[in-house]
Amino acid sequence: MRVPLDLWRITCADLIVRTAYQVGKTPLMPLFAASLGAGELLVGAIVSVSTMTGMVFKPIFGWLSDRWGRRLWLLAGLVLFSGVPFLYSWVNTPEELFALRLLHGLATAVFGPVSLAFVAEMAASGRAERLGWFGMARSGGYLLAPLMGAGLLTWLDPSTVFTLIGFASCLAFLPVCMMDFSRPWHKRGMEQEKELGRAWKSACSAVLSNSGLWLAGALEMLVYLVTYSIKAFMPLYALFVADFNLLAVGLFFTVQEAAHLAMRPLGGRLGDRVGYLTAINAGYFALVIGLLLLPYATAHAELLAIAVVLGAGQGLIFPSTVAFVSRCVDARHLGIGMGFLGAVRNFGKVAGPVGAGALLTRMDYSQVFHLGGVAALLVVMALLLLQRNYLEAIFLRAKLTTPSEDEAMLR
Repeated sequence: MRVPLDLWRITCADLIVRTAYQVGKTPLMPLFAASLGAGELLVGAIVSVSTMTGMVFKPIFGWLSDRWGRRLWLLAGLVLFSGVPFLYSWVNTPEELFALRLLHGLATAVFGPVSLAFVAEMAASGRAERLGWFGMARSGGYLLAPLMGAGLLTWLDPSTVFTLIGFASCLAFLPVCMMDFSRPWHKRGMEQEKELGRAWKSACSAVLSNSGLWLAGALEMLVYLVTYSIKAFMPLYALFVADFNLLAVGLFFTVQEAAHLAMRPLGGRLGDRVGYLTAINAGYFALVIGLLLLPYATAHAELLAIAVVLGAGQGLIFPSTVAFVSRCVDARHLGIGMGFLGAVRNFGKVAGPVGAGALLTRMDYSQVFHLGGVAALLVVMALLLLQRNYLEAIFLRAKLTTPSEDEAMLR
């Protein structure tokens, strides 16, 4: 597949801001929240609350980019990514940290759906593979950030680390300003619409009635529910229960995202060739194995092997779910479609840590990890049993017009 130059530019910008953003999340954020006096339930809420902003605003910003173009909103997202980190220096209580995390979530609420729509609409062919390459930026951030965060935290206080995050995020303006934002043809007619309320209602109706969007969103939500539970509580489990050190925690997340990074383009190509659902199901099976084995890891090598399995599972799933949605949603509503996908995905990011925190008040860590593995196994079994009849109904309603593409996604 020929890779457009703008794909590398948006990927570079995403790598910069996502890496900087993730430096402030794991393992820094749960440890920072705990140092301010937050209990386990509040730690889970603080780690996940920034995604609540995305649940509300991602569809709105995606829709606005459909109407007025991607450039304005990509730049707005960069302003938030680079400006908000400087405010962490004034945080003194868990409640203040909770409120600031809500504000910081606006950055991903703007940048996420708009950047995905920009990449998806570049060309119709090779969409999952292209999204897989773009997803490497996000995975690259997750790869570098945990180890960087753990290293910086051993030398600097959290406020200073967040200040460095703000300065680093400013570098992303350069590649974005070099991008070509020529508007696709379908936006010309939309600009003539005068009534925003009617246009918003029409777009929402078109997108929310699409069963394929809800299927892909549910599959992504469940993955994030599990993986964000691990992100929130793995540092506490490793340090205080399993007797691993802080470096092992950083290496776990780094290795997990390295596997995710390596698998994304391959997972996207697999989805394009053998069917999106087949790739997704393979990824879920990998998650089952990793979650069931995680409580039994007693050595560093075992822990890192599990990280590889979990990361590979994510790399198989995510390119195909996004490509699945881009095929189902009308091109005129691609931004809002990505926004609603992100909103459903963010529900998993919020519910995972909060739900795990609540479960940990009654269960131990091993039981919670096993519960996640059982949930993923149920998804695998359900997809194997239901994929043919259910997806045939979805694509009939979605009125997809290319039989070969429909057949590929049904496999």
